[in-house]
Amino acid sequence: MTLPFDTHSTWVKNPLYPLISPCGDVVLLYKTTGRVKTLPYKFYRNCPTNRNLIPKKDVNFLNILAIESSCDETAVAIVQDGRTVLTDCIASQVELHRIYGGVVPEIASRKHMEAISALADQALLKTGLTRKDIDAVAVTYAPGLIGAVLVGVNFAKAVALALDKPLIPVHHIRGHIAANYIAYPELKPPFLCLVVSGGHTMIVDVQDYTKMEILGTTLDDAAGECFDKVGRVLGMPYPGGAALDKAAQQGDEKKYTLPVAKPGENPYNMSFSGLKTATLNLIHHAEQVGEELDVPSLCAAFTASVSETLVPRVVRALEQTGYRQIAVAGGVAANSRIRRDILAAAENLGAKVYLPPLSLCGDNAAMIGAQAYFEYLAGNTAGMELNAYATKSILGETL
Repeated sequence: MTLPFDTHSTWVKNPLYPLISPCGDVVLLYKTTGRVKTLPYKFYRNCPTNRNLIPKKDVNFLNILAIESSCDETAVAIVQDGRTVLTDCIASQVELHRIYGGVVPEIASRKHMEAISALADQALLKTGLTRKDIDAVAVTYAPGLIGAVLVGVNFAKAVALALDKPLIPVHHIRGHIAANYIAYPELKPPFLCLVVSGGHTMIVDVQDYTKMEILGTTLDDAAGECFDKVGRVLGMPYPGGAALDKAAQQGDEKKYTLPVAKPGENPYNMSFSGLKTATLNLIHHAEQVGEELDVPSLCAAFTASVSETLVPRVVRALEQTGYRQIAVAGGVAANSRIRRDILAAAENLGAKVYLPPLSLCGDNAAMIGAQAYFEYLAGNTAGMELNAYATKSILGETL
């Protein structure tokens, strides 16, 4: 057995070597006899003697309690080593906000307050871990609905203070990118990432786990905003993006002509407000003159315009950077047309595409725990002065 650590480190005098197996068990290698013994991780950590056998430089034993509350999903997860999700508990508010056609910030904040503590208890219960087994606390601190983000930040600060554990602030969009580390353990920077969510659309050069550069971004509306707005005007249930995608699969995208914007000097920047306005005007005009609207075909044309805005810019960015890895992140990454077009374009370039499963496209705490691991390794922790921000760049700058 090859040991992934320095056998001359100070703790080599201990009677056995602890390792983590791919299935999550602890492997104990006795140096005197060469015999191997395995046991469940939680039993290993519950033994005080075994705790002392963990070498200080080995951070694969980090259990991170992660909290996400930036919009209408309350989520608590426990993530180990940045890639292994022990549990991800989510309390969705979708049905509650559906009657309003969108998220009501004050209601979202109150529901987060009601759910967050019980979700944390549920996460511990599901894993069989205790509070003593938590090594760090991570939380989305920006961006999002300010009241909603504040609930998560204040809860995380209280937990970190009570348990005397490090507090790790995580940018929500960095979390979406990190969702791919969970789905694809082999994925490592550098790579390109197309972020398409309800509030953000950007092309990111992921140079390292915590070092990123924004190549291009939307200058106005995010793609996800437009999907939800058009879906709502068409009478589709909230969130409109999923219903619009389903309808588009039955339509003819050539029946309606919609614009594809090319804004500014930066070839990677995008604009969706013109597309949104043109689509809404077409819908309202049809209503005013009594013209029957082919909803599936309009949805198909709208989706095609969004994809034609995104994909060529991704191709250009891949050519410029020379990367042959492209990841997609955010809620709109679930859109079937965008996924299909990205796959086709990447295949032509010989690039590998990482598309997260649908369960990791929306907001969740697992992705926050994944990114938190790398933020911790980079020394990015916070104290009790940590604040919440409604807007903040993925690079850490306040907007």
